[in-house]
Amino acid sequence: MKKYNVAILGIRGAVGQCMYRIVKERKFPINKLVLISPSGAGGQLDGHNYVPLTRDVFNGVDIVLSSPGAEISKKWAPIAAKAGAVVIDNTSQFRMDPNVPLVVPEVNPEDIKKHKGIIANPNCSTIQMLVALKPLHDFGRIKRIVVSTYQAVSGAGAEAVSELEDQLKGKKTVKKFPHPIAHNLIPQIDVFVDNFYTKEEMKMVNETRKMFHDQKIQVCPTCVRVPVKNSHSESINIETKKKITRAQAIRILSKAPGVKVVDDVKSSVYPLPILADGRDETFVGRIREDISIPNGLNLWVVSDNLRKGAALNAVQIAEILIKSR
Repeated sequence: MKKYNVAILGIRGAVGQCMYRIVKERKFPINKLVLISPSGAGGQLDGHNYVPLTRDVFNGVDIVLSSPGAEISKKWAPIAAKAGAVVIDNTSQFRMDPNVPLVVPEVNPEDIKKHKGIIANPNCSTIQMLVALKPLHDFGRIKRIVVSTYQAVSGAGAEAVSELEDQLKGKKTVKKFPHPIAHNLIPQIDVFVDNFYTKEEMKMVNETRKMFHDQKIQVCPTCVRVPVKNSHSESINIETKKKITRAQAIRILSKAPGVKVVDDVKSSVYPLPILADGRDETFVGRIREDISIPNGLNLWVVSDNLRKGAALNAVQIAEILIKSR
């Protein structure tokens, strides 16, 4: 098996650390692993020293798994691509660039072939939603999506997790969010834009349309931060052109790649963040037909936002990439 020189850009972050664990777990064929820290050298992981971010660091690198923040990606991803690497970028920088494919392997793997050196990883909340919805879309054609997210604090980084833990211990520090998150819900993720939706919500709209190749699909999101350490949850209502019954949905989703149906309400069995934590699957439950419209369906979807919502998705793209070489 051919082996590849792989770099992880942003190794000190939660996603960078998760990328490292996943390439090890999945036995990605690595010849040389380069751990790049934009904040500078110093530190190591399993004997791999962190190296600073310079132009020379990309020489000979085949694949860059990148999660250093949008501004750093804006400058350095094109430099890495020019040096001959394929950059799989987890930031928001390139997602809506028409020249950069935006990919979830279970949704639109064919778009990987269109890359010109950079492939974008979608937003975490969009990834898990579309993993669950794509097989239903293929069967019944989704016209409209109404989604409410319940997003864990790990989506805002390690400092946000620490802030939740500190507040649960009684500390009053509020830095990462506009309000205390412990014992609270915050119906704002990212800043508000002119239409009174947040940037996080508009990501879900625009990314869905791009990956489904359908600018007419209607998406109405509300994104909420909740006092959960890890794993995002979503309540999703869809309206389809062709009716999908509960039984059909269960059958379709049970066969779908990356999906695990957890739906036994008589035994109080349904997806929970605590059960999805550390797992690769997107869990779907509370599947039921919408009683207010003829062709509606409700789903409850939970996934580990650091794994499938970020690091795992990037590694899966890399796995498809090397199979095509």
